[in-house]
Amino acid sequence: MKKIIFSLIALGLSAGAFAQTTLPSYKKRPSLGLNFFFKDVTTANLITQNSLGVVLSNKQWAKLGDMAPGVSLSYYNGITDKIDFVTTLGGSFTKFPFSTASGITPSTNNKFLLEATAGVNLKLLPDNYVVVPYAHIGIGASMYAGTYFAAYIPTGLGLQFNLGEETFLNAMFGYNNKVSATSINHFNYSIGVSSPLSDKKEPVIVTPPPPPAPVVVEADTDGDGIVDSKDKCPTVAGTAKYDGCPVPDTDGDGINDENDKCPTVKGLPEYNGCPVPDRDKDGINDVDDKCPDVPGVARYQGCPIPDRDKDGINDEEDKCPDVPGVRENQGCPMVKEEVVKKVNTSAKNIFFQTNSAKLLPKSFPALNAVVAILKEDAALKLDIEGHTDITGGDKINVPLSKNRAKSVYDYIVSQGIDASRLSSEGFASSQPIADNKTAAGRALNRRVVMKPKYY
Repeated sequence: MKKIIFSLIALGLSAGAFAQTTLPSYKKRPSLGLNFFFKDVTTANLITQNSLGVVLSNKQWAKLGDMAPGVSLSYYNGITDKIDFVTTLGGSFTKFPFSTASGITPSTNNKFLLEATAGVNLKLLPDNYVVVPYAHIGIGASMYAGTYFAAYIPTGLGLQFNLGEETFLNAMFGYNNKVSATSINHFNYSIGVSSPLSDKKEPVIVTPPPPPAPVVVEADTDGDGIVDSKDKCPTVAGTAKYDGCPVPDTDGDGINDENDKCPTVKGLPEYNGCPVPDRDKDGINDVDDKCPDVPGVARYQGCPIPDRDKDGINDEEDKCPDVPGVRENQGCPMVKEEVVKKVNTSAKNIFFQTNSAKLLPKSFPALNAVVAILKEDAALKLDIEGHTDITGGDKINVPLSKNRAKSVYDYIVSQGIDASRLSSEGFASSQPIADNKTAAGRALNRRVVMKPKYY
């Protein structure tokens, strides 16, 4: 057993030394992996007793419930871009079926099996590929129930999936070949994820120091008689008064400050450097202002916001811009009390077939009265609401209330009222006006409400 442990340590040290001497572009950095595996001793035993063909044809491959699950940690270090050193330490609880040659009675209870392996993954492609097939071979040792030690040779075939940032998903089908009398042949199916143990070091780029500045010979580039070292504008001819710069134009309007009556505000030559006047001070100059003596806004070309109905509420705030109204009703007129009363009376005389949205003919006189009111006042609009009692629940009442309100809506439209003047909505039993515990209360709650308005 000691020889096996020393062999594992020697293989790990030699792999680390080899990894330090070669630096391929895609060599795996030291990484740690977490794996989940299932140990299958049943299938391997059946294959030994019969053959692989017999096991497959009789569908005798072990089920998941017959396998022992386990967890392991793996350490990876690239030897080359296609060879990785791998060492694994794992554990599981299982009933280890010792061979008869070992002279050990197999356990009838699950006991802890500790396994350690060291080996190499021989990859078909380097790590920059998304999917990399590989073969695994190594040496392994195990300790069962803290008493029995065994040695075996782990082999396998696997797929490595690149998840990005040098993180990989590994799936492997393994076969452990027994070496010592206390070991057995068995399969090992594993899947796990590995990531580097440390961040990748970026190369340090050293910037060389700049070359020494050349000796500057006194010159007068713009030829204005002021040498460049004393000239604040060495490429533009200027005057000594302004340290070699031309006469300034502070506002950048093309008129120098000495001739500009408004040196800090852009203007025009015809106004001696001043801007076009704005008599009403509304920020729109008189040339572009259609109302130059009345403050206004740009979107109305300098004129105030219009008020078409002359009710003192401008059209942008007036929801009824063509009908004089009052501010407390957002620029719309207040609905007359007699109109509200007539509409409410009509609403109380709307009837439907039981559990249906179909209007009964006796509803038509009341609805025709509402149509007449709407035709008499073309600015008037109407909101139609459907309400129910709690009987039947929302699953029935929500669509019923909506459909009843829509039936009233459709009838009024059919009588020549523009649909844009109407709206309909159903509220089911959410807005009761009476107690739903009594028949009288439920009757009051089954209703249509019509609300005349101007916006």
